[in-house]
Amino acid sequence: MKNTKNPSELALLFSRNVRRLRTDAGLSQEELAEKAGVHRTYIGMLERAEKNVTIYNIERVAKALGVKPYELLMEAHS
Repeated sequence: MKNTKNPSELALLFSRNVRRLRTDAGLSQEELAEKAGVHRTYIGMLERAEKNVTIYNIERVAKALGVKPYELLMEAHS
């Protein structure tokens, strides 16, 4: 389901966390997609909060990033 008009705050938070963790890990979208078993364009859509992610893919992306799934849904603390 595509949601480009008004993504929820949680979707925006998730997208920021995925992008931050991916770049911190030095991974390209393509590399993260390969590790998570999804398509590169899907990662891009998640990072732009254009795609509503499933719980299954939250788990896959989290595992690929080496974090717990709930960490993708939490505010980052510096």
